[in-house]
Amino acid sequence: MGEHILSWMTFFPVIGAAVIAFIPSERKEVIKTVAAAAAAVPLILAVQLFISFDRGSSAFQYVEHYTWIKAFNIEYFIGVDGLSVPMVLLTAFLSFLCIIASWKIDKAVKGYFALFLILEAGMMGVFVSLDFFLFYVFWEVMLLPMYFLIGIWGGPRREYAAIKFFLYTLAGSVLMLLAMIAFYLNVSDPVTGGHTFNMVHMFDQANHSDWLQLTNIRHILWIGLFIGFAIKVPIFPFHTWLPDAHVEAPTAVSVILAGVLLKMGTYGILRISYPMLPDQAIWFSFTLAVLGCINILYGAYCAMAQTDMKKLVAYSSVSHMGYVLLGMSAMTSAGINGAVFQMFNHGTITAMMFLCVGVVYDRAHTREINGFGGLGLQMPLYFSVFSFALFAALGLPGLSGFVSEAMIFMGVFPVYRTVAIISALGIVIGAAYVLWMLQRVFLGPKNEKWDNLPDINTREMFTLVPIGIVVLLLGIYPMPVLDLMKVTLNNLIKVVAG
Repeated sequence: MGEHILSWMTFFPVIGAAVIAFIPSERKEVIKTVAAAAAAVPLILAVQLFISFDRGSSAFQYVEHYTWIKAFNIEYFIGVDGLSVPMVLLTAFLSFLCIIASWKIDKAVKGYFALFLILEAGMMGVFVSLDFFLFYVFWEVMLLPMYFLIGIWGGPRREYAAIKFFLYTLAGSVLMLLAMIAFYLNVSDPVTGGHTFNMVHMFDQANHSDWLQLTNIRHILWIGLFIGFAIKVPIFPFHTWLPDAHVEAPTAVSVILAGVLLKMGTYGILRISYPMLPDQAIWFSFTLAVLGCINILYGAYCAMAQTDMKKLVAYSSVSHMGYVLLGMSAMTSAGINGAVFQMFNHGTITAMMFLCVGVVYDRAHTREINGFGGLGLQMPLYFSVFSFALFAALGLPGLSGFVSEAMIFMGVFPVYRTVAIISALGIVIGAAYVLWMLQRVFLGPKNEKWDNLPDINTREMFTLVPIGIVVLLLGIYPMPVLDLMKVTLNNLIKVVAG
């Protein structure tokens, strides 16, 4: 299994989905157990990968390279480096916990868990693919199960939210497809001289045709790829699908949506756009910084205006992904390392927040902030856990979010000082909406309507405590993740700057 660890991580959930297909629909507990086991294997392998990964090398590791469709030089080419390992670990970690968080699903259980496992396989495939065609296949594979998970198991406006999500993402995928074909036809394999989808060959500017060296063409390709990835992040003004999708999606699907899927956009920019079009990355860097600033402030102000807890967390994700964009724009070691660390930290922190919102919604069947009050007395353990998640979100020192945000501002300030100063206002606004929700839901006079609400249970704590431990440990000692990605990201800066 060691030689093919990435293939096992990617396709074991598919095996689990196939097994579920043969289990009778009425055997719900068996289906859920099989799904949990199928998600546990990639998590175990991801931990093994994290431990054994060579942190001193920027080269791709655990590479598997085989011919797939010979006529078009399409390959099954996968591998990981310091950029992809944190995302692989995050995907496996959250997918397993989301299976446990979905234990109360009783509608079409077989379909739900099978689709969830296929979704995990698609996400994992995106983060390990080194062939552009294979990357695109996994990118599209992820789209379909998410559409059905929202459209079938979502809230009252689930069809609208699912269609909106699908159309936005598909529009971005079309632009990515066109850019991919342009690269394929204008990048040559240095061995055979033929066209190639091999990303490593695409990274080498010497393999680009004269047409692909034209500045205007490169600008067009950058913008096409950027819009495709920006929709997924989402970057203003391509963000409008996100609040609807989050509000209507089941809790576990919201966790995956915010925790993993949003990161696929920024990962795509770093994995594909930066090394393939390094001169355009520099050309666009100030615009990216401004877009990051807009995301931070716009998302924070929108979060302030929400009365629905889930919508508030959704807009906070728009704001926090703005910090990632800001760090990426600086092209400094602190900025870009902080950006990728923020991708990981936001995935864990926002997962805690959505899971906490799901806890109270399962009991009260409402997420209206003003409908609660004094809940801290009724549910003290829940109050403690949710407060921890909220303080992590506002960047409290000692928790992981503070480290990544501090690194981002240290990296950006010397490069785009004014943008950094304006963006820092987002921290203040973030604290305002977090404390505003905390006060109205948990403090003040107790709402007698919720006198019988039970506190958080063991299963819910099982999904939240591991994430909380990660958030705390990385806030105190972030080096295990920073060391993992430092060499790769510093090499990426050299590639772009060079």
